[in-house]
Amino acid sequence: MTIRYLYIVFFIISLFACNYRKDNSYSFLDSDSIRYATGFSVSNGKNYTVVDIHDPWRKNRLLQRYVLVSSDSDKVQLQNLPEGTIIKIPVKKAVVYSSVHCAMLNELDAIDCIIGVCDYNYIILPSIKNLFEKGKIKDMGEATSPNVEQIIDSGAEVIISTPFENGGYGAVEKTGIPIIECVDYMETTPLGRAEWIKFIGLLTENKKKADSLFQITESNYLNFKRLTENIENKPTLLVGMKYGTPWYVPSGESFMAQLFKDAGADYIFKDLPGTGGTPLSFETVLDKAVNADYWLIQYNRSNELTYNILKSDYSLYSQFGAFKNRKIFGCNTAYSMYYEEMPVYPNYLLAELIAIFHPQLIENHHFRYFRPLK
Repeated sequence: MTIRYLYIVFFIISLFACNYRKDNSYSFLDSDSIRYATGFSVSNGKNYTVVDIHDPWRKNRLLQRYVLVSSDSDKVQLQNLPEGTIIKIPVKKAVVYSSVHCAMLNELDAIDCIIGVCDYNYIILPSIKNLFEKGKIKDMGEATSPNVEQIIDSGAEVIISTPFENGGYGAVEKTGIPIIECVDYMETTPLGRAEWIKFIGLLTENKKKADSLFQITESNYLNFKRLTENIENKPTLLVGMKYGTPWYVPSGESFMAQLFKDAGADYIFKDLPGTGGTPLSFETVLDKAVNADYWLIQYNRSNELTYNILKSDYSLYSQFGAFKNRKIFGCNTAYSMYYEEMPVYPNYLLAELIAIFHPQLIENHHFRYFRPLK
């Protein structure tokens, strides 16, 4: 299964901010600094910044602690630092596993620090493709089995990754290259996930730009959200499709479920226990969502998905009411910037979903992701 499909599978979840620290040599920033994200926290010392990554799968535990120090720091400044993985900033040579974090670096005008990517064939960012063609970015293979020798030879200072529960990095862990684990996809709110751009901003010494971009995203998102606050008629919603045997759906506390709610939709599985992407049988989905008003599908194909193709893939899809009533909207991620933009700018997707579910609220919307199936 490719890392791109893992995004579809893992639409997930809840994190607990812990208050762990081992000494009093640094203090937490103002509460307004990180307002939505619960997966990381930031604190400042005299000559360093500490970023704690909270473990989303084990309550009140840290996944990682990174101690960010200036690349110009001398030996004296590097003494008596808190325990943690030392990262010299700004990061100048990074191997990036996920297109999401490539997009964040791109938005911060820090794309030049990327020297290698994984799953290159699934990245559609023009800036990445341009640097790849110039030989400035190398394809490091699949994120699940990267080319370790090539990573070592690249001189990478850090590896920016997307960890999964009980997952490891194999031989990459033995290289000594710091692995920066970003669990942004585990946030419970769209703005929480978007706020991770502040972490990437710290790594690249683009804090002010990251803060500015997030403030704009926050403002736009909340403005769109207000449009649906008094909506009484909320259409029911089904998302996804079968991948192999299971049909993965976002659980009720996932950031996607929150986004659907903010768009004024009644998400069919909003009460599903848990905070992650949950595999269901086709029969379970059909029984629960057979009469759903709308159906959203993300897919990756060279050709556009149609009702005929969907039915030929699996004939029982035609039993859904949204199929019969021609209320299916598809997003072809082979060409759309959905995975690159949505985590950074959830306001784009929120506006699009409102335009689908409540077109009277946003007229003449220019659709950038979803299209009605033909």
